[in-house]
Amino acid sequence: MDKTLLRESKIYPKSSLQRLITLFPGAFLIPYILFLIIAGMPLFYMELALGQYNREGAATVWKICPVFKGVGYAVILIALYVGFYYNVIIAWSLYYLFSSFTFELPWTNCDNSWNSPNCTDPKLFNASVLGNGTKYSKYKLTPAAEFYERGVLHLHESRGIHDLGLPRWQLSLCLLVVVIILFFSLWKGVKTSGKVVWITATLPYVVLFVLLIHGITLPGAYNGINAYLHIDFRRLKEATVWIDAATQIFYSLGAGFGVLIAFASYNKFDNNCYRDALLTSTINCVTSFISGFAIFSILGYMAHEHKVKIEDVATEGAGLVFILYPEAISTLSGSTFWAVVFFIMLLTLGIDSSMGGMEAVITGLADDFQILKQHRKLFTFGVSFGTFLLALFCITNGGIYVLTLLDTFAAGTSILFAVLMEAIGVSWFYGVDRFSEDIQQMMGFKPGLYWRLCWKFVSPAFLLFVVIVSIINFKPLTYDDYTFPLWANRIGWGIALSSMILVPAYIIYKFMNVRGTFKERLAYCITPENEHQLVAQGNVRQFKIK
Repeated sequence: MDKTLLRESKIYPKSSLQRLITLFPGAFLIPYILFLIIAGMPLFYMELALGQYNREGAATVWKICPVFKGVGYAVILIALYVGFYYNVIIAWSLYYLFSSFTFELPWTNCDNSWNSPNCTDPKLFNASVLGNGTKYSKYKLTPAAEFYERGVLHLHESRGIHDLGLPRWQLSLCLLVVVIILFFSLWKGVKTSGKVVWITATLPYVVLFVLLIHGITLPGAYNGINAYLHIDFRRLKEATVWIDAATQIFYSLGAGFGVLIAFASYNKFDNNCYRDALLTSTINCVTSFISGFAIFSILGYMAHEHKVKIEDVATEGAGLVFILYPEAISTLSGSTFWAVVFFIMLLTLGIDSSMGGMEAVITGLADDFQILKQHRKLFTFGVSFGTFLLALFCITNGGIYVLTLLDTFAAGTSILFAVLMEAIGVSWFYGVDRFSEDIQQMMGFKPGLYWRLCWKFVSPAFLLFVVIVSIINFKPLTYDDYTFPLWANRIGWGIALSSMILVPAYIIYKFMNVRGTFKERLAYCITPENEHQLVAQGNVRQFKIK
């Protein structure tokens, strides 16, 4: 399990590094590394130690401070929400993979049934076609863009989130295959997932290396890499760069989704989780940095091919993965081979990450409810089938709008809030000193002063800052030129609040369901469950000033 945990470094790329790399090339490195050191690594280390010492999932781990158990339920619900739409992205990758097994890739020309009359052959494309300052990355009439939006999503058949339509049968089958793979990877717990992850976590490194080597040999690649490494210090004055760097560190390392706690609970008690934290977080971020070379070599090549600036082809998210990269691949010799290789990489990356999220849900609830642990296979089937049913909303004609809504609200401010409360619960209520003693029992040494300061002051302050800024900087949701209606934004905030409200709700529930005076109730709520007998004696460690 230790080896599985070391490779679990690609959890939910929410505020994706692709955004940082493509929108703020070079400039992102400074805040990215800073936030890795002051927040990413400390929180990663905290969750590994927390899960390994207590041998519990995200909810029951709060036996160390019962009043914060709502934090565990919140992160489990968030991981479940993410599973509803994340599997859809994997299904897209599978659909692209199936579509790649042809002599001519289906996104290379305008002669397909899904193409519009205005589709522009990329071979005839030049900068004058754009006009009005439109960037190439926003030009939706290329064969690759139309294959994604019209051939795969059928977005042109929907007028908005109010007009979803029925699920597409092709994507439904792909989604079903993905869910079946996930079920059989998880049904026996880490006995199966630990073996599957040998493939899903290592194969992408091989593919990334192959794509990188090939990418840097393409014409224009040097200009792309030069743009990637160029640091524009003026961009560091923009708050967006710092906010995106902060949130990306958080999402990249996967802290807060219950995944790290769940996997660490299977480690040996004396496992060196300090080494794991440093090694895994470093490998994760170095991999992200190297992937930037693979991305920008392709961006440089595309800019060279279409004779436009690199910033005109730079895009983020699905536009990069499902439009720009496939278009670039289609121009290479042996394009079918490169397409198959690329989408196998996406498929394995997605399954690897989704396994982590679903394991967090299954382990978190099974540890809390023994009946679920006794029937783990049936429970795993229920979770898998439930995510499949709800994911069907995301593969309708207007499903991209539902997916965008969930992607923005399900694990945005809510997950930041949950980890903030986790850091406060461990550092201030359970206590950094006691937590350090737990680590010493496992590994024979206490964390250094730097880690203790980060856990108690720096990381909570960092998280509080990001939570506040994410709320202040919120803008009404959009997808390209479509603006979501007000009711959709309200539903989004309702989804976000549905997980956050579990924290104060459980605090109230716990306080009202213990007996005694106000002080005794408070003592029972914040004292570890294995020390409740001390409360009756008036010996409450948390009430003492040290």
